[in-house]
Amino acid sequence: MLFGKKNKLKKEYDDRLRDLMLEAKEDWERAREVESYINDYDEDVLTQRKMAECRYFYLFREAKIRNLGNG
Repeated sequence: MLFGKKNKLKKEYDDRLRDLMLEAKEDWERAREVESYINDYDEDVLTQRKMAECRYFYLFREAKIRNLGNG
């Protein structure tokens, strides 16, 4: 009984991590697009892109640690 609850909870958190990864990837891609449209150097736009990139790769590492791609 306890293992069923544990597996259900793990699946729920894994699904949430997948959703977060998709959102983070979309944010990163959007930030890259905005940066490409800017003609001059804008520190705020660069910062937003870097933050989105870091967020995505952090979630990617977490997914790798949890073996999310394997099941």
